[in-house]
Amino acid sequence: MPKLSATSFGLLLLVLGNLAASLSDVAVKLLDGGVSPFQYIFLRQLITLLVIIPFWLRLEPSKRAITNPRITLFRSKLVLVGSSCMIVAITHLPLATANAIFYAAPLLMLPLSFWLLNEKPNRTKVITTIVGFIGVLIVLRPSEFHWAALFALGTALTLALFNILVRTIPKEQPVVSTLMWTTLFSLPLSALLAWVYWQPVALHQVGWVAVSALLILAYNGLAVMAYKKTHAYQIAMAEYSGLVFVTFFGIWWFSEIPSLLTLIGISLIVIPLLPLRKWIRK
Repeated sequence: MPKLSATSFGLLLLVLGNLAASLSDVAVKLLDGGVSPFQYIFLRQLITLLVIIPFWLRLEPSKRAITNPRITLFRSKLVLVGSSCMIVAITHLPLATANAIFYAAPLLMLPLSFWLLNEKPNRTKVITTIVGFIGVLIVLRPSEFHWAALFALGTALTLALFNILVRTIPKEQPVVSTLMWTTLFSLPLSALLAWVYWQPVALHQVGWVAVSALLILAYNGLAVMAYKKTHAYQIAMAEYSGLVFVTFFGIWWFSEIPSLLTLIGISLIVIPLLPLRKWIRK
């Protein structure tokens, strides 16, 4: 069996990560707004930290250290903002619509990677990004605009920055260490906000938060590994695979049948994924 190139392996990791993220969206949708966004974030980050710590403690002392505290702190705040926006968007929009807007993140990653990291995408990447952006505009069409779409756009921007900034973290820092410090730094502020907006929580709701936390942890770990493998603009298009997953899950779990225009928009967003199979075979 031929060995995958770094780019192909990064693409595969992102596809698997987006499957996990899509299932996490289903868990959030099933909460149906019964848990406040800040409550959800605190519980999710706390559960995530409890899962990560045993793996982090098994690392060598030198591997546990934080190498870029300022960037890690900033990324932890992006988690809080992006997650809050995500909960609002998923609660009030169909899964496919919300995620189509979320997947403006890879579109934003190209200019951000050029601006922040001086990474120069080729012409093909630029063209496929424009095609994907047209798809997002079709899904976001003004005639059916919903206020929650603004929160979905907020998630897209924070997600793009979150993934781009992974490239500033040294490759020598293990993924577990990166996730542990990001999660730990997000807890103080999320705990304060959760306390201010606290409301009674049922056991089954905590269960859905836990499921979401584990799936998002899987996505973050896979995304960190993927974006540390190669340039962001070379694999960012694989983020669109989640659109296929959430469209299917929306139909299956919530009877959310996308309109024809929504399907056309999603198709345009997924078009850049078509060469994926060819890249993996190389």
